[in-house]
Amino acid sequence: MFYWFLKVFALGPLLKTVFRPWVEGLENVPREGPAILVSNHLSFSDSVWLPLVVPRRITFPAKIEYFIGTGIKGRLTALFFRGIGQVPIDRAGGRASQIALDAGLRILQRGDLFGIYPEGTRSPDGRLYKGKTGVARLALASGAPVLPVAMIGTDKMQPPGKALPKLMRPGVRIGKPLDFSRYEGMEDDRFVLRSVTDEIMYELMELSGQEYVDIYAQRSKEDSQAKRRAVESGDRPASGSGSGDATTTDRPEEPGSAVRKAS
Repeated sequence: MFYWFLKVFALGPLLKTVFRPWVEGLENVPREGPAILVSNHLSFSDSVWLPLVVPRRITFPAKIEYFIGTGIKGRLTALFFRGIGQVPIDRAGGRASQIALDAGLRILQRGDLFGIYPEGTRSPDGRLYKGKTGVARLALASGAPVLPVAMIGTDKMQPPGKALPKLMRPGVRIGKPLDFSRYEGMEDDRFVLRSVTDEIMYELMELSGQEYVDIYAQRSKEDSQAKRRAVESGDRPASGSGSGDATTTDRPEEPGSAVRKAS
C-alpha cells in the first residue's frame, strides 16, 4: 500500500514532472503474471526510474544495510527503499547470491515482477560488464520470461558518489521478452547458464549501445583500487596484473555458443 502511495500520490508525480523520464517498449511488459526485468546498472537511481515508468510493481533486492539504519536518517532511508519496492537481502556469510535468487523465485511464484542487475554492481565507467549466471538460474528455475532493460543516461545524471541527480531526462528502453523454455530443467548445467547469461547480456548491449567488457565489474573496481593504492604508495603495479583485463572488450558470445563448446 505504501509503495503505491509513494509512487502514485507522492514521489512519482514530482519526479515525473521535474525530470520527465522517457520510456520505450513499455508494451513488452506483461499486464499480469511473472516476469524478470534484467537491467544494466549505471547509477544508484536506476532502481527509482524503472519502477517509476512501469505501471506494475517491480521488486528489487537491496542490501540489508539500507533497512536497519538508526536515527531519523536510517528510518527515512528504510522507508524510501520499501516505498520503491525493494526487499532487504542479508549479504553476510557469502550466501548473497542464493538468498537473492530465493527471494526472487518467491516473488515470481506470486505472479509479480522481479528486477535484477546481472552485472552485480554498478558499472565503474559506463561500460557493460560480464553478467553473473544467477539471472539465468532464476529464469530457468521460474520459467518466467526475461525482459532486457537498458537504462539510458543515468550515469551522467547521477554519477557514483553524487547524492543529488542533475536536472536531465533519464531514459528506459525495454526489449522484447526472451524465452528460455528450451533449457527447462537445466538450471544446474553451468554451460547452459553461461550461454543464457551471454544471450541476455548481448541483448542489453544492443539495447543500451554500451561497450562490452568481458570481465566482472567488481573485478574491474578492485583492480582500479589496487592500482590507485600502488600509485599513492609509490609502488609500480606488477606487470601482467589483472588490471589490464579491464580493457578486454569482446562481445558477449552468440546465443548457444557455450553449449556448443561443451559438446
